[in-house]
Amino acid sequence: MRPGKRNLITDVAGLRVGNAADARVKTGATVLLGEVPFVAAVHVMGGAPGTRETDLLAPDKTVQEVDALVLSGGSAFGLDAASGVVDALRAQGRGFDVGGQKVPIVPGAIVFDLINGGDKDWADNPYKRLGREALADAGEVFALGTAGAGTGATTADLKGGLGSASLVLENGVTVGALVVVNAVGSATGPEGQFWASPWEFGGEFGGRGPVTGFDPGAAPVTKLTPRGATTIAIVATDAALTQAQATRMAVAAHDGMARAIHPSHTPHDGDLVFAAATGARALSDPVADPMLLGHAAATCLARAIARGVYAATPAVNDPFPTWAARFGMP
Repeated sequence: MRPGKRNLITDVAGLRVGNAADARVKTGATVLLGEVPFVAAVHVMGGAPGTRETDLLAPDKTVQEVDALVLSGGSAFGLDAASGVVDALRAQGRGFDVGGQKVPIVPGAIVFDLINGGDKDWADNPYKRLGREALADAGEVFALGTAGAGTGATTADLKGGLGSASLVLENGVTVGALVVVNAVGSATGPEGQFWASPWEFGGEFGGRGPVTGFDPGAAPVTKLTPRGATTIAIVATDAALTQAQATRMAVAAHDGMARAIHPSHTPHDGDLVFAAATGARALSDPVADPMLLGHAAATCLARAIARGVYAATPAVNDPFPTWAARFGMP
């Protein structure tokens, strides 16, 4: 397995990503858009999730495909980002046909970024606008770090951000991950190496090697305000998966979150993974391929988490420094 040409989730053909941000509010939204509807699933392991339309992603539900997935800041306010995407897609004539009415299917999830130094004293909820803007921005190349839904993200002791990574498997299948890193826990050890370092390719997040100076008996580093948390992600593939198989890929991808964030899946995090499958490539081995896809998804997600923190850039009133400011080369 090697990273795709962009090392982004958009290495999965047919998928695009758009970002929108409000620097004053210090927040944003990110949209994963399919050229055509795609199979989607979800698995939640955090104790405090915030979601929209995730119930319909269960394998026994009528609608098996979605038009887009939305990741947003803003806690419960941020769920409105998906409304902006739905309105814009309907105007484009997209959506599930119900008696001639087009209903875009757009599940979403949010992180809590309301205590990050931004001005939250808005008169009108900005997230519907941010959703529309992110959809309009959708393309094959997009910014990481302090961008989109990662604009106001933080970890236990560093600024968080938006991350992505990809892998191309030996059988030609592509897997990618997209993540908003806003965790209670930390993405690095005490000397700046990333917990995800064993899965790093080509110095993609600094090439600093494995974590050192870590006392396994010590209490983990966590935010003083644990409610300001949650890491949300999408893992995607061009393999043809059922909704049940996509769900298993989402479950396996949580291993990548546990590898890259210490601790993860806490009662204060709403940690969640969506899975997306475009169906362009049939599985060559229905027994071995799903297992390999789960492994690749976990690997991509661990790397994407590190890349999101690594790429963060400073802004006014940040509560935490960026990785580059604390641990980068002078």
